[in-house]
Amino acid sequence: MFITITIKLGENTFDVRIDSDQRIMKCMEVLRESGKMSFDEPPAYFRSEQSEKLVSAYKTFNEEGIYDGDTLTAVSFQ
Repeated sequence: MFITITIKLGENTFDVRIDSDQRIMKCMEVLRESGKMSFDEPPAYFRSEQSEKLVSAYKTFNEEGIYDGDTLTAVSFQ
């Protein structure tokens, strides 16, 4: 199933339509390779606006309960 979500990384915001069985990290790699987002190291964690929980970029959107219309904001632990 495809979902449409918003990804926020710093000042960058990008809407993406993606297969919910894809790993979040893979989505970030595709955005970087296409020149849509720029970062040295992809974020390992995001905060989901809908569920208000921390999600791992190493899991799929389905595994983390990310659904259509959600917004994922990159979390930095520095």
